[in-house]
Amino acid sequence: MPNFIRRLATSALIASAAVGATFAQAQTVNIRPDTAAITVPTDAGPVEISRIQDETHELSGEWARTSRPCPNFCIQPMVPAPGVTPIGELELIGFLQDPNVVVIDGRVRPDFEGGAIPGAINVPYTEAADRLGELGCEPDFEGFDCSGADVKSVALYCNGAWCGQSPTAARRMIEAGFPAEKIYYYRGGMQAWRMLGMTVTGG
Repeated sequence: MPNFIRRLATSALIASAAVGATFAQAQTVNIRPDTAAITVPTDAGPVEISRIQDETHELSGEWARTSRPCPNFCIQPMVPAPGVTPIGELELIGFLQDPNVVVIDGRVRPDFEGGAIPGAINVPYTEAADRLGELGCEPDFEGFDCSGADVKSVALYCNGAWCGQSPTAARRMIEAGFPAEKIYYYRGGMQAWRMLGMTVTGG
């Protein structure tokens, strides 16, 4: 075989392999184009967060439900209280890696134990106003003094856009003295997190 034909054949194989690699990369279910997974610290040790790679995967059971009756399961506002900042999944992932932010699952314990976002701690909404000391606030006669430089920011979430537990937690924390500007709200919650095939810890 002449050299130039051999070179053409080799070039074609290389081009074909490159196209195949590009196609394979396009099929990878990443968090971002350049990020397949991230590792976050948890009480049980580091946990890797990634997305389910099965492209036919679908939600089922409780998480596939679209309609829940009001007033118990009404759609929550994007901003549950003045000064609170809404966030999405990428911002939440960033906060999971930030030692100055505590990601809080505001649901009751059975919900939390049934599956949670890795790295989140459980502070049920019923306890949110009483546990501000864990965030660096100091107790005072009126509730808490949260003006110190060591007070951490929080990112709250619960079951989904129809769940009022973390919005209630945010409002109670603010009433107890926690600064609204230090609260971030992931409204999508567990339903949106699961819909994106993200890693869940627990049940």
